[in-house]
Amino acid sequence: MTHIYEESKQRKAPLSPYLVLFIAIVLPGMGQVLNNTPLRGLIMLGFMLMLGVLTYQVASPEVSVIGKFAGGIFLYSIMIFDAYYWAKYRSLIFDN
Repeated sequence: MTHIYEESKQRKAPLSPYLVLFIAIVLPGMGQVLNNTPLRGLIMLGFMLMLGVLTYQVASPEVSVIGKFAGGIFLYSIMIFDAYYWAKYRSLIFDN
């Protein structure tokens, strides 16, 4: 019985924070999925799309494309930072 208990105590190593960072840059929301928080990634992705559409609707016609989607781009950068932060945190906790 102790053998089963010892196997369940072994934890799987988290992914490298740099790999999570790269994937979060390429695929919005996937960094959170790789950090085992898929609902968080889905919620953030939804808010990113809503803010992007909202700022596109409210921006005047002479504003650049970056300015028209500023809300979505802002949340996209927050998602990247969040994914890297939690991946780094998980790797530090695992090493201890």
